[in-house]
Amino acid sequence: MTAPTASRTGHPERDTLAKAADENFPVAPFFLPRAWRYDLMAVYGFARLVDDIGDGDLTPGGADARLLGVDDADADDRLVLLDAFEADLRRVFDGAPHHPLLRRLQPVVRRRRLTPEPFLGLIAANRRDQLVTRHETYDDLLAYCELSANPVGRLVLAVTGTATPERIRRSDSICTALQIVEHLQDVAEDLDRDRVYLPAADMKRFHVQETDLAAPTAGASVRALIAFEAQRAHDLLADGAPLVHSVHGRLRLLLAGFVAGGRAALHAIAAAQYDVLPGPPRPGRLRLLRETGATLRGEG
Repeated sequence: MTAPTASRTGHPERDTLAKAADENFPVAPFFLPRAWRYDLMAVYGFARLVDDIGDGDLTPGGADARLLGVDDADADDRLVLLDAFEADLRRVFDGAPHHPLLRRLQPVVRRRRLTPEPFLGLIAANRRDQLVTRHETYDDLLAYCELSANPVGRLVLAVTGTATPERIRRSDSICTALQIVEHLQDVAEDLDRDRVYLPAADMKRFHVQETDLAAPTAGASVRALIAFEAQRAHDLLADGAPLVHSVHGRLRLLLAGFVAGGRAALHAIAAAQYDVLPGPPRPGRLRLLRETGATLRGEG
């Protein structure tokens, strides 16, 4: 999950939650029951904050580090911050957490009987980002997505009380697809962070060098590679889409929004002729609405 752009007020909790409006998918839309909205925003706050720690995108001034009990001298050490964040997460399950976003999460964990595993997976993914900046194969990337993306969908199912083994499998396909789509949108930004999420084996197959990813615009080989990875994300979304019609009511609309967000982003990438290097191709609201309707009708 690459950090969205959001104005910062210097308030750690408010700044983090405000980023929900810039995600590719709806986080806690108005049509959901109020209790679900609160609980999903609490889960989002955790997921967004751990990614911001891993990406070095915390609110300036060191407020988050101080809340986690990290000395100013270590406030820029992401691994130290992640360790402190994990310690505070464990207080959510047995104690009194320090960070306001984790205090917000604690009653949700108790009310929904959430387990530590998906939260720990998201922390593990961000630790891996500090140590592993390249992925050799597509299977390696899928293993990373198992930690970095799939726990989010599993938490949505847990919060809404709809988890079953088959729904979890479908959800994993959707979440992995959304993660891959974000990687495709953010190739240039990730390279600036010295991270490449395009599998090295695929880059070799399409004769793409890392220097090609640093160009102002994509050449034919880069475009072909992006199109290839986009098709993989499309196929994963297709595999996951039956999840939408396995549930009812407002949850169906929420899950349709997740699938539609991925499909709309893929459409934007295709409309840019797979040239993602000048900046992330983003879909408009009309395209998102069209994709939501098509998903609800079982099309695509």
